[in-house]
Amino acid sequence: MNASAPKPCPEADPREAAQAEIRELRARIPHLDEDAIDLILTKARSHYAWQDRPVSEAQLRRLYEITKMGATSMNCSPARFFFITSPEGKAKLTPALKPKNVAKMLSAPVTVVIAEDLAFWERLDVLFPHEDRKPLFRGKSAYIRETAARNATLQGGYMMIAARAMGLDCGPMSGFDNAAVDRELFSGTTLRSNFLLNLGYADETAIFPKLPRLPFEEACRIM
Repeated sequence: MNASAPKPCPEADPREAAQAEIRELRARIPHLDEDAIDLILTKARSHYAWQDRPVSEAQLRRLYEITKMGATSMNCSPARFFFITSPEGKAKLTPALKPKNVAKMLSAPVTVVIAEDLAFWERLDVLFPHEDRKPLFRGKSAYIRETAARNATLQGGYMMIAARAMGLDCGPMSGFDNAAVDRELFSGTTLRSNFLLNLGYADETAIFPKLPRLPFEEACRIM
């Protein structure tokens, strides 16, 4: 008598698999060491001068793949990233910048225009598929703008941390005319600019001592 064929194993429950994955990660890496924390935050600097050293498309693609995994409310992911690398692209940004920021931008290998898409909620069927959240946003322009601004700013912060973790340096900039950038790059679209981020390899000779930060007692409260 032939042995019966083995029954196929049921597929692992996706929720259980996700829980197992995070448990394994925490067991393998319970926390970053002090050097890693120094690199991405504690001793990291905003840079203003850059080496003549390129950043590759492969690096930018990897940077986005890391950045996109950062948390946003309802996984809404409203940020859109425009990597400006060409002289022609930089020329479009130049008129919108405050004069002191022009050289910083022109010398950086990459300037990222971090924008937010006010139509982000139309992608929630893909990004938040288990529940229809589109009605929360439909026709609610103020809520859309608030949600887009908060979460795109978060995603810009994730990009800075990701870039530093990859060995790149960052120079975030808000000293520019958002409306002028939007007219130049995003006219007729649902996009609007949030902030700019220079990326590359810093020329450390331009840095100065780190500015002070507020102490815990002034900035925090345990309630």
